[in-house]
Amino acid sequence: MTVSEIYKVLDEAAPKALSDEYVQKYGAYDNSGVLLDTGSEVEKIVFSLDLSLGAIALAKREGATLIVTHHPAIYGKIDRLSVCEPLGEKLLDCVKNGISVISMHLNLDTVEGGIDDCLREGIVKGIEKRTGKTAINESVRRMHELSRGGYGSVYPVAEISAGELAAAIDGEFRTSVKLTGDKNKKISRAASFCGAGVDEESIAFAVKNGADAIVSSDWKHHLLALCLQTGAVAVQLSHYASEEYGFEKYYEKMRESIGATCLLYRDDQLL
Repeated sequence: MTVSEIYKVLDEAAPKALSDEYVQKYGAYDNSGVLLDTGSEVEKIVFSLDLSLGAIALAKREGATLIVTHHPAIYGKIDRLSVCEPLGEKLLDCVKNGISVISMHLNLDTVEGGIDDCLREGIVKGIEKRTGKTAINESVRRMHELSRGGYGSVYPVAEISAGELAAAIDGEFRTSVKLTGDKNKKISRAASFCGAGVDEESIAFAVKNGADAIVSSDWKHHLLALCLQTGAVAVQLSHYASEEYGFEKYYEKMRESIGATCLLYRDDQLL
């Protein structure tokens, strides 16, 4: 198969048009799509959240000629390539070994059933496992709506203490979780934002829609202080864990749809 043929399948599940829509509607930036095409035929594919040295080593070892990432392998402007620099080292190694790269970023974050939705679903699942209770059915309120899916949400959960919520997320996402706030606070509504999505806008949206807890990654100090000021608790898991959970589900879907051998690279050091 060619890179273009495989990209067509990937794009059907998480259209780049969603990334373009998000960028235009909410003033974001992205660089998704086919970012490196070496022209090699593809029989094996490595899926990895990042274009990491480990993912490249796996591709070389297994004879894979395509790596599909979530985070864009090339994000900003490139004015030179050098093996002495981290990005140049990886891209030139890919070129040397005939490895192409496709990145599925904001489109995979925002599509229905994508990475942001999976973060929410994993939180609800973890709470239900821990409490044995199911939340009252209620529609999810999204912060950023798109024609198909969106980003950031507030939703009901089975009532649980903040401390138990952190433990439930720890168990479901297999990661270390940090709670900032009263561990005894009762939580019945949660907000979540995958990746580095927590900011002043998302905190305001969460509080306006009644969230008792805000779950995200990469919290800055002033945002933690703001969250506590509003009366909510902050739950922080690693950036990798918040997105690998949904990326792995995307990999499982794609391995059933693509006529090539698919492998998953996990970097558990980042959990």
